[in-house]
Amino acid sequence: MGTAHQFDSEDNGLVGGAHPTGYSNRVYGPAGRAAIAARDVATYGAAPTGRSCITMEGMTASNHPSRRDFLRGKATADALADALHSQQLDQAATTSLFAPRSSLLLSVRRRAMACEFEAQLPAGQEEAVEVVVEALDLVEALEDQMTVYRDDSEVIRINRRAADGPVLVEPHLFALFQLAERWHRETGGALDITSGPLSEVWGFSRRAGRWPDDDELATALARVGMDQVELDETNRSISFLRPGVSVNLNSIGKGYALDRMADLLAERGVGDFLLHGGRSSVLARGDGPAMSGWSIGLRHPLRPDERMAEMWLHDQALATSGSGTQYFSHDGRRYGHLLDPHTGLPAEGVYTATVIAPTAAEADALSTAFYIMGPEAVGRYCASHPQVAALLVCPATEPPEGDSVRLLAFGLDEGQWKQLTDS
Repeated sequence: MGTAHQFDSEDNGLVGGAHPTGYSNRVYGPAGRAAIAARDVATYGAAPTGRSCITMEGMTASNHPSRRDFLRGKATADALADALHSQQLDQAATTSLFAPRSSLLLSVRRRAMACEFEAQLPAGQEEAVEVVVEALDLVEALEDQMTVYRDDSEVIRINRRAADGPVLVEPHLFALFQLAERWHRETGGALDITSGPLSEVWGFSRRAGRWPDDDELATALARVGMDQVELDETNRSISFLRPGVSVNLNSIGKGYALDRMADLLAERGVGDFLLHGGRSSVLARGDGPAMSGWSIGLRHPLRPDERMAEMWLHDQALATSGSGTQYFSHDGRRYGHLLDPHTGLPAEGVYTATVIAPTAAEADALSTAFYIMGPEAVGRYCASHPQVAALLVCPATEPPEGDSVRLLAFGLDEGQWKQLTDS
């Protein structure tokens, strides 16, 4: 397998590294005007919501093209010349945890859904930038529809009214509810979009983890379960069978947004790209800049400076779930934010769960479910769903000691992945 573009996941799996010094970020607002400098994006992490950061890797800071030149391809030629010169100067001295990128990439980024969404395309597809920006506009519209943090979203409207009677649902959102219901059934209830009350009682929805008392937990559990949600396909409506039930799409929302982005790009003739939302949800189309697939690096959950494994995606999606950043400690033990809908307690026994699936929404849903289900149930699931593969990272010993881990692969072919560390 040849060297491909390296993209690694963050805490929940995916790392790609920072742009080398000298790369130029051009950011355009709705009017197409440069809005923020490259150093500001690098320093503060992302372009503001509603603005897209358009980057050609290899472009020097002293050579800022106009947007018209950029989209016509003039910037590509300049960037290629700059990159060749830079490579001659720096190749021998540069060391990196990640393999070198084999080709220039065009990157368009925007902040949405509390993370950075990014589209990467091989050089030569500058005409696709406008379509990518339109796809990022779609992500913002989907956030407005699905968020539970804005009073005027469609999901909030459903949560307020569905216990009183059927609520009509926009067609795409209704289809997503149907998928969530199917994945709930197929995972034995491990994926449950009604589990929001559990996150609330444990304090994770407020980023203030706490141990609930038994009565609080029992009250929350009574409001959880897809058996309390009724989907009427004929009328395309949703209703709740008791007050207090709610739906929350946090576990599948980013993946769903990536799928909708990919659909739009495909409709406009763009067929080779990598999309990610917050680096934990990834969707790839085509063969990537090295024509050997889009390469995804998985970080070691206990040694984050090390890549533990590498995977190659061809027209597939990947998602990783873990509790590396959202957790709290109680009586000397650490409890993560991924909660078992059956017991209401934090899931244990898995550090990270990575899933490869046909769509990003499915990969998102199953990575959450697989973290909760554990190795034995995941093995059965993958055996009966050949289009799904998984890699679980589990403690090497019970109870966990040190930083050794076990890698358990399910449904992964040799050509799909490579282990890079012994433990």
